Amino acid sequence: MNDTKRFCFSCDLKDNPELIEKYKAYHAPGKVWPEIVKSIKDAGIIDMQIYLTGNRMFMVMDVDETFDPVHKAKMDADNPKVQEWEALMWKFQEALPWAKEGEKWTPLEKIFQLI
Repeated sequence: MNDTKRFCFSCDLKDNPELIEKYKAYHAPGKVWPEIVKSIKDAGIIDMQIYLTGNRMFMVMDVDETFDPVHKAKMDADNPKVQEWEALMWKFQEALPWAKEGEKWTPLEKIFQLI
């Protein structure tokens, strides 16, 4: 069995119900561009889920042993279709108030796990 690791992140959407609905439509089943899905899978991400409450999103990524966040960032920077998607999504998104400079999705700190 492969070792998997979980990463969790948060990001806000602009607090505008119309924009939130459009963002959700872009992420409905079968609506994310196939090049984006391929890019995600090619990076070693085996599952990704995004949850929404109000305008705050939470992303959960399960990755395999080949995943490297630095390599994924470089892959994304070198992929024009990913850059196009990210520019489009940024029209709906905004960084958390405490995000670091240039940080879009802020890593979450795990503070509890039921064992």
